[in-house]
Amino acid sequence: MDDVRVIEDPQAAEVSLDPVRARLLAELGEPGSATTLATKVGLPRQKVNYHLKTLEKHGLVELVEERRKGNVTERILRASASSYVISPVALAAVQPDPHREPDRLSAQWLLAVAARLVRDIGTLLTRARRAQQKVATFAIDGDVRFASAADRAAFAEELAATVTRLVGQYHDETAPRGRTHRVVVAVHPTVRES
Repeated sequence: MDDVRVIEDPQAAEVSLDPVRARLLAELGEPGSATTLATKVGLPRQKVNYHLKTLEKHGLVELVEERRKGNVTERILRASASSYVISPVALAAVQPDPHREPDRLSAQWLLAVAARLVRDIGTLLTRARRAQQKVATFAIDGDVRFASAADRAAFAEELAATVTRLVGQYHDETAPRGRTHRVVVAVHPTVRES
């Protein structure tokens, strides 16, 4: 089971967003059958089985084992990942694009950059899983409390200057075996949990 699986296929995204199927995915963190899940979600076994087959068809659940019980074979399934992220690739032509939003200080541009980040990391994870490799990444996540809007603006200016200096120091366009990496730094207000 993967820790996080990125859904790029539009039909798989649609399947995962169905409330019943999303609940089944949550329940399948631990292996289960249509019979055991029917009791947990309060639906008939046949209906649960229908949803499980749909989830399996799109790679969102996987077969763990089959058990014979008389004339019946009980299929034990589990979710293919602990959690899922739907990539903007699933939206194809309407996925956000930072190039369509020229205002780099706008929330729309930041959201388009974040969507591109999800898309790119999703693609890298999918390729790495197929090649049985890891993806080299680095991230910093933290909070900073500004005393004023002026302090926030000064912080953003200093951060931009520092990152620009570091990129200039380490970027080598002529490196024959070099590999380009994308750098994303974002500052936004934190969302208060309600």
